[in-house]
Amino acid sequence: MGKIKTHRTTPSLDMTPMVDLGFLLVTFFMLTANAVPDEPVTVDAPSSVSEIIIPDTDIMLITISDDGRVFFSIDGKYHRQELLGNIGKQYSVNFTPEETSRFAVMSSIGLPIGQLREYISLAPDERKHIKQPGIPVDSLHNELKDWIIFSRMANPKLRIAIKGDGKANYPVVEKVMKTLTDNKVNRFNLITNMEKGS
Repeated sequence: MGKIKTHRTTPSLDMTPMVDLGFLLVTFFMLTANAVPDEPVTVDAPSSVSEIIIPDTDIMLITISDDGRVFFSIDGKYHRQELLGNIGKQYSVNFTPEETSRFAVMSSIGLPIGQLREYISLAPDERKHIKQPGIPVDSLHNELKDWIIFSRMANPKLRIAIKGDGKANYPVVEKVMKTLTDNKVNRFNLITNMEKGS
């Protein structure tokens, strides 16, 4: 008696669940990702072996470029709006609601407060081509002090970080640190790159 041959069919795979999963993952990452704002200056931070990670929220960042210019930023749209209002009162500059909303979504700033309204009024593409002179940190005219004070009033939970270029002049870094300590900020982080090989 002969063997009965079973009819073999090629197995079929339904790829629909795999495609759905792929699109769900892409959608998830698109909705949860934060866009990195354009920074006005590129900083090559020195390296260290520290592995402490700076949080993503409630952070005040003071950036020092290689040519000694000082830049300032805080996160949080509403904190930035409150900060600009307080700075405006201090320096008798009245910012319009449109200027305040533009400032709330800007990246770091690095110019004297007297030039701030003109800078805010520029289009985002025009701002990229402006070389900002840096926030004054001189002992006679220290505007960074006011940015720090009013930022801490707007958000008391701020953690302060300094990101300095490895080639930055030490006197400028010293002035920034002295401004912090003069305002009773004795705890701040220095942002560095990971040392190679560690």
